[in-house]
Amino acid sequence: MNRIEERPDRKLFGTDRRIIALGVARMADAMGNSFLIVVLPLYIASGQVSGSFFGFSESLITGIVLGLFGLVTSCCQPFAGRLSDRVGKRRLFVILGLILFTFANFSYVFADTYLSLLIIRTAQGVAAALTITASIALVSELSFIDSRGGNMGIYNSFRLVGFGIGPLASGALVEAGPYMLPGIGEINGFVAAFIVAAGAALVSTILVALLVRDPEKTQPNTEQIAIRIKSQAPGYFFDPIFALGLATFIMSTGFALLTSIEPEINRRLLQGPFLFSVEFSTLVGALALTQPLIGKASDLYGRKVFIVAGLIALAPITLAEGLVIEPWQMILARALQGISAAMVFAPALALAGDLAEDGQTGAQLSVLTVSFGLGISFGAVISGYAIRFGFVVPFAIGAVLALLGAVLVQTQVPRDDHTG
Repeated sequence: MNRIEERPDRKLFGTDRRIIALGVARMADAMGNSFLIVVLPLYIASGQVSGSFFGFSESLITGIVLGLFGLVTSCCQPFAGRLSDRVGKRRLFVILGLILFTFANFSYVFADTYLSLLIIRTAQGVAAALTITASIALVSELSFIDSRGGNMGIYNSFRLVGFGIGPLASGALVEAGPYMLPGIGEINGFVAAFIVAAGAALVSTILVALLVRDPEKTQPNTEQIAIRIKSQAPGYFFDPIFALGLATFIMSTGFALLTSIEPEINRRLLQGPFLFSVEFSTLVGALALTQPLIGKASDLYGRKVFIVAGLIALAPITLAEGLVIEPWQMILARALQGISAAMVFAPALALAGDLAEDGQTGAQLSVLTVSFGLGISFGAVISGYAIRFGFVVPFAIGAVLALLGAVLVQTQVPRDDHTG
């Protein structure tokens, strides 16, 4: 099982201040990165990017630029996690990733071709892989078994708050431009957004450098990588961490069912883009608010019971989203989905941390972080395809997957007997 560090004396609001610092750093970083979700499509469409890319259309290039980040991050995370295990210096990898984010975000100021956008987006994906795997491993290794769930919830909530604020702030920043900077002159809203994104990553770097240290017992591990699919315990088919990764994949698939069918949802509910954004953001808000509480509860009463209950609850709630006929009903369903997802996400990360082997935390927890990103992508794809068979079909698929996830965790993850 994962090692437990000597209890720290310095806390903030009852939580190790290093966890708070990591959470705030990831909030600033996530805010800066999510800026680009809104800004990049507008930047490409503004005419400030020239050239061609294999004759692709502007919309296709935009999709490739946006999607490349997730693809690169997902591919690199297992390697980044394993490398941080080998070196035994989580903080170093977090700082390196944030420094790379800073330079990459600022580089958009000079990007005027599609190729340069793709290169920068690739660099951002590598930076995210370095930062995500090392920071999750660090939170796990800084936590006790009776506080790991709460700490994972706090860390993820900060990140989600930053991710939610970023698109709103970036849209306002672009629209309010141009701006006058002393000694520099006039800059447009795009340049201002890129500078703010770089500044947010720089602030994150400084916070981690000043306030975070590696646990004393974290040592380099040169043993063979221990990411497994099949269980080594009798009576189980899947490795428990892999099973938790599949549960995380299923949970995040439900997040993204709305993203690719916005026009169909707006027509069905007789609403505009603003209400859709409210519906989408409601899940993120509910998830951010409830994760720390549910994570702490899992420290007291066990992880598995929350994960299974959350997946079971996701089934009827996800199906209900395909049956609603009023915007307020969708908002309510999304709020309940966020609470149910929180019952899965923070306890699953905490349980994976409990189960992770010494010196393997980075690699083994990357199974869950990669699963989360892949689930987001899969949800968008499956809903975009399945909507042709009826409005309720994508949501019915999500509901069935949630039930399968509950069965998977119940049968393949051993009972966690600890309580706080």
